[in-house]
Amino acid sequence: MYRWELEPSLLLGLIGQTSAYLLCVGPLRFLFPGSTPASRKEITCFLLGSLALFLALVSPISTLGEGYLLSMHMVQHLLITAVAPPFFLLGTPRWLLRPLVQTRPTLAIGRFLTHPVVAFLLFNVVFIGWHVPQFYEAALRNQYVHIVEHITFFATATLTWWPIFSPLDELPAANPGVQVLYLFFEALPPTILGAIITFMGSTLYPTYARAPEIWGLTHKNDQEIAGLIMWMIGGLIFFGVLTVVFLRWFNQDEYEEGRDFQQTGAVLP
Repeated sequence: MYRWELEPSLLLGLIGQTSAYLLCVGPLRFLFPGSTPASRKEITCFLLGSLALFLALVSPISTLGEGYLLSMHMVQHLLITAVAPPFFLLGTPRWLLRPLVQTRPTLAIGRFLTHPVVAFLLFNVVFIGWHVPQFYEAALRNQYVHIVEHITFFATATLTWWPIFSPLDELPAANPGVQVLYLFFEALPPTILGAIITFMGSTLYPTYARAPEIWGLTHKNDQEIAGLIMWMIGGLIFFGVLTVVFLRWFNQDEYEEGRDFQQTGAVLP
């Protein structure tokens, strides 16, 4: 029940990803035109993203979520979609991904995929779709389907956070006004889906209806907690980022207005 997922391919993938990043921002940085030393903040953020994926995919959160508790599975999904991608984007220096968008076709594809409307739709269709009971159960029963689920979660979540935390000037973040509106709408799907799961009268997923009850939780309690995790924590993450974006936007506008007033006042007799 509290088993760690020590699958070699999974561990090698996570270690390889982190090692590649550290090599690229370290001894191999000379291979990237216009590169500058990665800041301590960037490296820390990337390592925190790696830690979030490690906890989601390797720690007992994974085994508990797959066979015992829907609530733990929701924690895993939040780590994959709402924690790891923002940290990875914040930890990526602007020069690191630039070689990927040096051709017109790749730049055009990148601009399309990171457009706020497209990114919003891709992520939420994937996220909600995988929570349909038939698809959810298929992922629990088949390891390869489960891998596809996690890959599509992470890929589309990275796109959905791109308009907020873009690490590329060629594919820039949205302006603050659009970000505030975007984050407001991003908070709605997990809120609505979480509420549906919380107040669902019957057990939504057969795997958890058959699972042994642990931690003193009934199957209904577990499902209610899972819904609340998605509803409250998932929604709060988006609203929390929205609050930060709005305050920065508001303070920036106040600063610019004050500067304009000072400049205007300086030329008055």
